[in-house]
Amino acid sequence: MNRFPGVRPLWIAGRFLTRFPLPDPGAIEPAELGQAVPWYPWIGLLLGLVISGAALALGPAVLNGPSGVAAALVLALWVWSTGGLHLDGLADTADAWVGGLGSRERTLAIMKDPTSGPAGVSALALVLIAKFAAIEALIGAGDAWLLLWVPLIARAQLPLLLLSTPYARPQGMAADPARTAPPGASRLAIVLAAGVVWFVLGWTGLLLLSAAGGLYWLVRRSLMARLGGFTGDTAGALVELTEALVLLLLALGCGAGFSR
Repeated sequence: MNRFPGVRPLWIAGRFLTRFPLPDPGAIEPAELGQAVPWYPWIGLLLGLVISGAALALGPAVLNGPSGVAAALVLALWVWSTGGLHLDGLADTADAWVGGLGSRERTLAIMKDPTSGPAGVSALALVLIAKFAAIEALIGAGDAWLLLWVPLIARAQLPLLLLSTPYARPQGMAADPARTAPPGASRLAIVLAAGVVWFVLGWTGLLLLSAAGGLYWLVRRSLMARLGGFTGDTAGALVELTEALVLLLLALGCGAGFSR
């Protein structure tokens, strides 16, 4: 029996999006998957806390080890913490977009194939290389604490996608959350997540949020044109692409000075 029934949606979101040893909610009703959606950004914040804490511990302020080694360990922890959930979606989406040849039916069929082709492997490699390089730069500059905000921004994209975009399949991993996510609570979660980032990072945060919003618009437009909606795989791809974009912007110096 769940000892904390009032926070069951939090445990459901955490167990779905991470491998953290959060309380097991037990049997889950379809509607509860939707109730968990507003918690997605805050699970991202928890993930960011773990990642940034590890980066700070391995960086110049504590162990003063080589930034490349520290970045590799942090990235490995990041991938482990999510179970590769979104990376799998990225690979499937890349394969489907290239191999689908503009056909909705073929694109959806390729996404269901458990194997990864050259496009998927290439997408994984490029995103992981980009993340590694950005993490190394942030650790080397003593700005590893900024990693706290990256998973939060990326996972705030998920309720936005579920609220604004139809689900492209009759059934699937994201079908129940898409149907049952509470609109009011989900919108509030998005606004609060954006507000926290803007409040802490000031104009830097606004730039990061604007970039994430621009990426969301481009991805959604492509999804609607090809599929008429989204799938669980494409939602995962959006998370990975958002993380890579925000990391690269931070590494390129958009966080310098952290002006408000």
